This record gives sequence, structure tokens and C-alpha cells, in this order.
Amino acid sequence: MTAPTFDDLIRDAAACFREAGISEPRQNAMLLMLGAFGDTRAALISAGASPVPKAVQDVFEAGVARRLAREPLQHITGSTGFYGLEILTDSRALIPRPDSELIVETALDLLPEGEAVRVADLGTGTGCLLAAILSKRPLARGVGVEASPDAASLARENFAALGLTARAEVFEGSWAAWSGWGEADLIVSNPPYIARAEIAALEPEVRAHDPAAALDGGPDGLDAYREIIRLAAAGMRPEAPLVLEIGHDQRAAVLGLLAAEGFADLAHSLDLGGNDRCVWGRAPGPVG
Repeated sequence: MTAPTFDDLIRDAAACFREAGISEPRQNAMLLMLGAFGDTRAALISAGASPVPKAVQDVFEAGVARRLAREPLQHITGSTGFYGLEILTDSRALIPRPDSELIVETALDLLPEGEAVRVADLGTGTGCLLAAILSKRPLARGVGVEASPDAASLARENFAALGLTARAEVFEGSWAAWSGWGEADLIVSNPPYIARAEIAALEPEVRAHDPAAALDGGPDGLDAYREIIRLAAAGMRPEAPLVLEIGHDQRAAVLGLLAAEGFADLAHSLDLGGNDRCVWGRAPGPVG
């Protein structure tokens, strides 16, 4: 029996993914094969008509079975690209999304270049936001605040893999227990913001595989914002920026929370899909 070619296996897997209702079926098949193949995309394309070694086929077909069970592609491959970095990903933390790169862009616009600034990331998860910011600000240092021990361990692994351990630390605990509010020149956060009743309707890749604590924003999705903004207003350095990722329908509510706590220079921006994704403001200045 003739061994299947790389093109054969990719085509057949894409057809299975399409039938299962998985979006971007060919891209999923190609990325799974790249992981099994262990070389570049160009090399895989060149090898397209060649028979697939049995060991590679076994790894690929195991990955296809996991993907058909709706395990996220990023968990199967073990990493994902984010702002030019390769971020380790698994079930310990929320998978970085391309829309979150807007938070990095906004933070970089608000941070001076060439200065030894300090950045904090609340609910750091994989550490992707902090890692991306530090990668573009070589004099900056930062801390990822993370209540989940599992996620904290993944963030440390990412900082080590990216050569950032000397500049990025992890505080393992809640943001309420963190005492560094007044030391940060800028704080970012992508907090849980899904309304609790909406979680059951999420895609199975998210609902069944992302940590529930990284999704559940309480009854109206705003619980984390209320706590972060209250703590930031009381503890942040005056006029230091607070940058928050939001859900597509939360701009008015979160800007209202910021305004109610005295934040100034409020602004927002849209992601590539044209949805509200980011709001920010400067912490209240000294009274008088």
C-alpha cells in the first residue's frame, strides 16, 4: 500500500474539519502538519507530493483527532504567534488573541522610548501582553500579576523562553493583594469580561478549554473592571495610564467606571474587526 503524501493528508484533514464546522479548515490542517513535519512552511510545500514518513503521519493524525474533538489548535501545537513573539500555550491560561495586540500598541504609544519605565500586567495569563511590551522597550521592566498558580507558571516559562526573566517577574496572587500599584508607570489588563450567563454559548474551544476564571466576568461581565479601577484610582501613580481590554459592547460601561473614579484623558480604540476593544485613561492626580 502506497503511503499518502503530505498533500493527501492535509487535504483529507481539511475536509474533515470543514464537515465538522471548524473554521479555517485548511489552515488548521496545514499548521498541524507543520508541527508534525518539524520544518518550515516552504519545506512542507516543497515536500507536498512526497510520501509521509510513518512517524510524522502518526503525530499528524493524533493532532487531527484532538482538533476534531474541538481542542484548540494552539493547545495541540503548544504555541501561538503574538505580536511577533512565539508564546507557549496550553490549558493553564487564556490563549492569546490577535485582537489583544491592540492593547500592546496602545501601551507602547503611551510609554516613552528610551526610559527605564516599569509596567504591570494584571491577570497576566501566558504573559503575552507584558512580554510584547518589554520586547519593544528594552529598558523597561515589568511584573505580571496572576492569581492562578498554573497560569503564573506558564507566564514564567514564557518569560524564560523569550529571554525576559531578568526584566519580567511574576507576582503570584490577586491584584487586591499586590502592593505595587504606585510603582508602575503604566498598567495593562485583559481581565475576565464575559457575562456569566453567556459562557455556555461560547465555542467549545473556549468554553471547555480556557480556564473559567479567565472568562467569567460576573453577572454583567464588569466585576473585574470595578475592582481594578477602584484599586487603581486609590493606588496608582497620579496620571499614570491604565489600559484595559474590553468586550465589544462594554466601552460605555467601562469608560463610565473610569470617569466615576476620577480618571482623565479617557479614550478608546477599535480592533481590526471594527469592534471596541480597548479603553484607557490616566489615574487621578493629587487632590488640590
